[in-house]
Amino acid sequence: MKVVAIIPARGGSKGIPHKNVYPFNGKPLICWNIEAAIGAALVDQVIVSTDDAEIAEVSRTAGATVIMRPDDISTDIASSEDALIHALENLGERPELTVFLQCTSPLTQSKDIDDCIQKLLDSNADSAFTATESHRFLWKNTEAATGVNHNGAERKRRQDLEKEYAENGAVYAMRTEGFLRGRHRFFGKTVISEMPSTRSWEIDSLEDVHVAEALSEPWQAEPFQLPKTIEAIVFDFDGVMTDNTVYVSEDGKESVRCSRGDGWGINRMQKAGIKMAVMSTEMNDVVQVRCEKLKIECFHQLGNSKAERFKTWCAENNLKRSNVVYIGNDENDIDCLLSAGAGVVPADAHDSAKQVADLVLALNGGCGAVRELCDMILEKIKD
Repeated sequence: MKVVAIIPARGGSKGIPHKNVYPFNGKPLICWNIEAAIGAALVDQVIVSTDDAEIAEVSRTAGATVIMRPDDISTDIASSEDALIHALENLGERPELTVFLQCTSPLTQSKDIDDCIQKLLDSNADSAFTATESHRFLWKNTEAATGVNHNGAERKRRQDLEKEYAENGAVYAMRTEGFLRGRHRFFGKTVISEMPSTRSWEIDSLEDVHVAEALSEPWQAEPFQLPKTIEAIVFDFDGVMTDNTVYVSEDGKESVRCSRGDGWGINRMQKAGIKMAVMSTEMNDVVQVRCEKLKIECFHQLGNSKAERFKTWCAENNLKRSNVVYIGNDENDIDCLLSAGAGVVPADAHDSAKQVADLVLALNGGCGAVRELCDMILEKIKD
């Protein structure tokens, strides 16, 4: 399957003159999107559509193929879809998937592009786009304010609201044939690929440039390091120690599979003097059985009290939370991931957990993630 990323970048701009090559963190703005697209594992070719000679030269230098577009689709009223269609019509080979990137979103990473493409493929969708979860209460009419997505007279708590998502303008993925038929980026079955709010900032003014540069500092810093001192590890169970799949035997009994490498890694942690516990919302007795076999503390059937139990356990054992590693994989682990000195998730964790994690492992839950983390900690201790 061929995947082409197209970045429309015309020369005219009212907010910031020549915005697409405006300096951002030491390089032209458009270079950030080009480099992210080139680094995406699922993208085969990166194309910039422009009417401007300077943008064309900068883009070629950064590694993109340039397609010059005519003036009639380079005006203020021309749509991005016009530029995409023109570029596709001028390609020698039409790709199966088209990815539309906006260079006004310089915080976009290669991972965000790959995640959006993969979400489309995994969902068997026609189109996909990136968005960030939104908890804002929207209003209209300043002279007679009325709620748009809520009833002001019956204010619900944030956790009781239906989830909403704000389009962030960073990545759009489409099946090419469907896009060319509909001539619009949203068609057929459309799905959302979540991006963190910290990477969801669009450049329209000089103020936006300053804000985006400030937001980019954390992920341009040195790679994450585990805490210098590690006193304990707390594990979620389902999706961390198991592979998240229910297996049914011939006699109709359900079971889950645990990674055989977990026991070896945990045993070495115990020998190194690292305190450990499992904290799970699971009702299944397999949690208790597994913990007894591994000889580690077990707290299960925690419901909504997992974060409270985690903090209490640390206090009861005189542990600094900054020296505790927590590994979880789902939305109900978020508070623990944020409270620990290092929040770690398996490679197949839910997107919501990945977005707050300090470290995403290379292996899936139940398929070596626990062993991978134990090996990393042992290496840290040895150093």
